[in-house]
Amino acid sequence: MSKVSTLEDEVAQLIVETLNLEIDPSEIEPEAPLFREGLGLDSIDALELALALSKRYGFQLRSDDKNNRQIFSSLRALSNHVEANRVKNS
Repeated sequence: MSKVSTLEDEVAQLIVETLNLEIDPSEIEPEAPLFREGLGLDSIDALELALALSKRYGFQLRSDDKNNRQIFSSLRALSNHVEANRVKNS
């Protein structure tokens, strides 16, 4: 189990709250896939999550970004993207 950063904790909490998941945010492994075999998220979940992230951190995640598969690949990848692009702190 990898150590989770503060931002990863925040993003995990946001994922659980936004998508009304019935798990504890601490159960989301940082390197585990968010889609398919991981949390089982789908494209609608990605849209909802992108909207929540843009509201909280002040930057846009575009649906036509060719890097979305990588950005949303895991909690760690998503948190790293937030860290690199956020305009405001939570």
